[in-house]
Amino acid sequence: MQAVEKKLSKQHTTQEKVIGFLYKYGAIGLLAIIILYFSSISSAFFSYGNFTDILRSISIVTLLALGVTFTLVVDGFDLSVGSTMSLSTVFTASLMVWYDLPLWLVLLLPLVIGVLVGLFNSFLIVIIGIPDLLATLSMMYIVAGLHRTYTEGYSIYNYMPLTSGGTAPGEMSSAFLWIGQGHLLSLPVPVWIMLAVVSVAYVVLQHTRWGRVFYMTGGNPEAATLSGVNVKKVKTIAYIVSGALASMAGILFTARVGSGQIDAGAPLLMEAVAAVFVGYAVLGAGRPNVLGTFFGAAVIGILLNGLTIQNLPYYAFDIIKGGVLVAALAVTYVYAKRRFAKT
Repeated sequence: MQAVEKKLSKQHTTQEKVIGFLYKYGAIGLLAIIILYFSSISSAFFSYGNFTDILRSISIVTLLALGVTFTLVVDGFDLSVGSTMSLSTVFTASLMVWYDLPLWLVLLLPLVIGVLVGLFNSFLIVIIGIPDLLATLSMMYIVAGLHRTYTEGYSIYNYMPLTSGGTAPGEMSSAFLWIGQGHLLSLPVPVWIMLAVVSVAYVVLQHTRWGRVFYMTGGNPEAATLSGVNVKKVKTIAYIVSGALASMAGILFTARVGSGQIDAGAPLLMEAVAAVFVGYAVLGAGRPNVLGTFFGAAVIGILLNGLTIQNLPYYAFDIIKGGVLVAALAVTYVYAKRRFAKT
């Protein structure tokens, strides 16, 4: 009997070690396997040019995902980032094409729009008390309706015909397009922007007092309040950051494609959310974090790039993305459940 119990205990310990290892290093191992697999079937995959293309392709999703990360850190959730990006995209394009405004205003005014969306989100959540998911879901529809109404359902492009008659007076300037299409020191400009934002967000959340306050607010708002933290103010800042980053993603998207596409952010919302939750499993973080979010976006970007090289039908991509997300969440929550059971 003792021998059987000893054997079962050993099996249980081994199982715990395997789950713990997968929890901490599974996401990195998955990325390594993906890279090795696609490198073995295509010589074009493992090249400097392809990896810079992957980084450029994930730059917009990463900005959206970082906004979601900030709200998750304070125990919230922002579903409106995709619609905010869409509004920013068409608004940015309209400022150049319809109104022929200078570049500094084209870059500034959409950010103001994002901040206003974040403020309204925080008003619904912090002041009125609507749950985060419901408030931001409502805002997702409101903002989507606003951007379609603003454009009357049309995309915005250089010298487009106007419904009021005539043609638009402006066009996308070369300086603006350089932001989305140019290169600096052999890297696409969007990659530099993404790396700069990731670096700033990482420093803020991991190495500043504000970062500790954010995590304290999300972890235990009652304790944070007793410690003198203004929880409402912190949550408001998180949603403002999320709105501003979504608008930045919209500006970058407009500069990249050279037009204002309606509903541009809608398909990227779920990719951003997936990137954040895949990031939970990076190095055993078990919580929203900047490096994990960037890593999650990279995993999804590399995977989609490899599948494209393999000529897999685009309509099957969502199955793969969903599978990766389920695997990451399964390991994270199984491990968390076992840890909770031990305490």
